[in-house]
Amino acid sequence: MPTRVSIVATRTGDDGTTGLGDKTRVPKDAPRIAALGDVDELNSVIGLWRTEALPIDVDALLSRIQHDLFDLGGELCIPDWTVLKQTHVLRLDEALAHYNAELGPLKEFILPGGTRAAALAHQARTVARRAERAVVTLARVETVHPPVRQYLNRLSDLCFVLARFLNRAAGVTDVLWERRPDDGAQ
Repeated sequence: MPTRVSIVATRTGDDGTTGLGDKTRVPKDAPRIAALGDVDELNSVIGLWRTEALPIDVDALLSRIQHDLFDLGGELCIPDWTVLKQTHVLRLDEALAHYNAELGPLKEFILPGGTRAAALAHQARTVARRAERAVVTLARVETVHPPVRQYLNRLSDLCFVLARFLNRAAGVTDVLWERRPDDGAQ
């Protein structure tokens, strides 16, 4: 693991570049930095989500995910370094199966909402999708280890399932999309 940052305001980024974990400098708008920033934002959104009163098992799962995302960010920060494994993706698959098993089948599209915790789960879902898109963009120009993309893909699905689970656990119905006859849709 590279050296940890002890001085936050280094002023080395004033020229529009930032340092990677391998000490190389890249433009702050480089695809790798965009992906890294989206993953960092996702971790922050999950941190905000965890300030809600959540079931203990959900909070523990989200804690593990935050640590995984920090590792994933490290992998993005250090080119050619890998830390995420297929077992990380499988752990999300297992959580998806567990929480989805308690839910009924979807009969309509669901809008973000219900409880605040569920709404934050939907926000995390959308940020996870953006992070996944940023990683796909990065993978077009640089090597990205497949579990990174797969993890973000599964995580967005898990956030959707957890939103439904949290609404159900709170006795609140999901906000269902309603087709309106006056919206011009055929």
